[in-house]
Amino acid sequence: GIAMTQATSHETVFADAIRSRLDQAIAEKRVWNLHGIVVLRRSETMLERYFDGNDRARGIGYLGRVAFAAYTLHDLRSCSKSIVALLYGIALERGLVPPPEAPLFSGFPEYADLANRDGRDRLTIAHMLTMTMGTDWDETSFDYADPRNSETAMDAAGDHYRYVLERKVVDTPGAHWTYCGGATALLARLISKGSGRSLHEFAREALFDPLRLGPSAWASGPDGAPYAASGARMSVRDLACIGQLVLDGGRHDGGDRQHRAA
Repeated sequence: GIAMTQATSHETVFADAIRSRLDQAIAEKRVWNLHGIVVLRRSETMLERYFDGNDRARGIGYLGRVAFAAYTLHDLRSCSKSIVALLYGIALERGLVPPPEAPLFSGFPEYADLANRDGRDRLTIAHMLTMTMGTDWDETSFDYADPRNSETAMDAAGDHYRYVLERKVVDTPGAHWTYCGGATALLARLISKGSGRSLHEFAREALFDPLRLGPSAWASGPDGAPYAASGARMSVRDLACIGQLVLDGGRHDGGDRQHRAA
């Protein structure tokens, strides 16, 4: 009983300190434009706070001023990439997608005409997973509003997957990391083909629903293809739940975590 009381007291002090530091940082304008913040420690919510702010949604645009709350959907933007990677792991366990060591084009036989040109025969699923394909791809030198940005060009292409797969290999695959939303698009396509479900449908069935997450969405382009690298939307609370899942090595407490909102 004494040990539990001491632990509880320590958690309370920790939570109070986090709240105080956040308040001070906001007052001193060291942080701004916050929409929501959740701090977990040992699966328990130490801090949960929401604010009003202007919001935009991928594929929709400006949403106006939003009063954020516990289950308000929010763009995850590039956190979507990590979720797609988790979904690949689940699909791999179910035997729905090629393993990391498989040639990349083994998962895309419909683009076999591209497979043996410009060094692409050296590419594997692992290179796609780790963004080390070494292909001609640049989405960091140009703003996403610039058509020279590779991801923007992919979104504008008639066939997004062909656009990514036909990039020339300009560096040794596996040698260097290059930020590549196209790799995530390919990964999502593999998952959809293997599962026979849309990316969001598979995410709900394989990950979100088992975690008992609330509402979610995944934005798609005009052609119906998902913005795999940046289109997921969920609450801050649910994103924290996924973070805890990863921290716990893929284990989940069954949704019984206690929330202690501030």
